[in-house]
Amino acid sequence: MQNIPLAERLRPKTLKDFVGQDRSVGKDGIIRKLLANSKRTGFFPSLIFWGPPGSGKTTLARIIANTLEKEFFEFSAVSTSTKDIEKVIGKGKGQGKQSKLFQPIIFIDEIHRFNKAQQDKLLPHVEKGTIILMGATTENPSFEIISPLLSRTRVIVLEQISEKDLEKILKRAIAETEVKRIIENAQKFLIEASNGDARVLLNVFEIALQLSKTKIIKLTDVEEALQRRQLGFDKKGEEFYNVISAFIKSMRASQPDAALYYLARMVEAGQDPLYIARRMVVFASEDVATPTALVVANAVFRACETVGYPECQENLAAGTVYLATAKKDRSAYNAYMQALNDVRRFGNLPVPMKVRNAPTNLMKELGYGKGYEKYTKESFLPDKLKNKKYYHKSNDD
Repeated sequence: MQNIPLAERLRPKTLKDFVGQDRSVGKDGIIRKLLANSKRTGFFPSLIFWGPPGSGKTTLARIIANTLEKEFFEFSAVSTSTKDIEKVIGKGKGQGKQSKLFQPIIFIDEIHRFNKAQQDKLLPHVEKGTIILMGATTENPSFEIISPLLSRTRVIVLEQISEKDLEKILKRAIAETEVKRIIENAQKFLIEASNGDARVLLNVFEIALQLSKTKIIKLTDVEEALQRRQLGFDKKGEEFYNVISAFIKSMRASQPDAALYYLARMVEAGQDPLYIARRMVVFASEDVATPTALVVANAVFRACETVGYPECQENLAAGTVYLATAKKDRSAYNAYMQALNDVRRFGNLPVPMKVRNAPTNLMKELGYGKGYEKYTKESFLPDKLKNKKYYHKSNDD
């Protein structure tokens, strides 16, 4: 029994023992409603569990399978081919009445890693009801799951486990082990550093227990066991886009504190500093009133390119504060986007003769450049657009 990791030993077997996710699993949660309806109708839908690591996706799938008394087959999209899944599905064929009773639950962890063709192969089995598909993903299903499959499943959104619920899980862990107690500051740090991930909480607790000679877990035990905090940040996933979006919007709103926080999130998660610096260069042209901002942003990019981590995080921080506190003005950017819209709408409108280039005598005879005056208020726009005003100076000036 002791060879089984603590996280697996404490994995709930029933909804009664499940901690957290009240919106989905609580008294009026959708999971309970679906299970209750299934008792009456015999039908249970295919589900996609979408949530961060350690939020209970696999556990819920297993609990549902136990409650429905269905055969449960667990796969990981990283190491599984669709042929492996089809072999399991094929067990029900050719068994007469028994085949109708055989409706296994096929659980696929990290289902977002299946490509379109692999997901397509699952579709007919879900449509016919020969399987109940349960997928687990940390990525937004809208982007990662093909539309036909998504339309035939219910998406269950799971959240990070709250600190209050992590404390309940930790109490169960203490009761399950020979630990005498955990010092208050160690418990607080462990819960905070787990970042809403119950699996991290239990794994770190178990290691800390092994490191403690007295079976009294201290802060130093937790720090040594943890090494560094777990940060959920897939460089191609939704959280990546959420954090970079928050970073840019914080600078745009002139909130240096928020911008520095999101910068630190990206740096700590190992994001490429050149990617961050590129976004700062773009931001400097789009949002900041002074041209000096572009000089600063380019200098930050060059510094990151030359120095690299860990030192270049200081360059990123300095640039972030400058851009966040600089006066904002999107007049140039907005004016350009309006001009671009007219180009796409009207195509290549004729350039007025007076501003055309006249490198030859023939062109001069045809009127190219005729009537051009360097200092004039007369519009040089094509005739169709001559009354257009794209650029409006910011009212903040």
